Amino acid sequence: MSAIEPDTDGSAGESTPPHRLGVRVYYEDTDFSGFVYHASYLRFLERGRTELLRDLAGDQSDLHRDACGLVFVVRRMSLDFIRPARMDDLLTIVTRTRALRGASMQLAQEVRRGDDVLVSAEVTVACVRDGRAVRLPDALRRRLAPGDPG
Repeated sequence: MSAIEPDTDGSAGESTPPHRLGVRVYYEDTDFSGFVYHASYLRFLERGRTELLRDLAGDQSDLHRDACGLVFVVRRMSLDFIRPARMDDLLTIVTRTRALRGASMQLAQEVRRGDDVLVSAEVTVACVRDGRAVRLPDALRRRLAPGDPG
């Protein structure tokens, strides 16, 4: 069973389809064995989160400027490496909101090759301004909330 399944407790993301981003594996993403280097998955997952936010709120640089210095930082990340990817593989980064808190969101992410889940991740992202946690902007919160049609 995939880690990106709808929550049954109604916390978030049940009705909102997951965000998907295609990523090609390049030589620079691999190690000497020809497999994707473990740290490369962190970059792939970051791209997935960034594109999710871009789709919902526009460029992060615009959000940072318009919201007086608002940024998103990873507070916690747990990864499970299930299968390796290789150079030239076409991967899909799947990102779904699991829960929203005052100043943070919990996301479930997967790196897939076709139907195969290669890496699964649970990520907590905090909303920060001037080094202090701040409430997620209401407009973004509404777009991330369960039941939003996208």
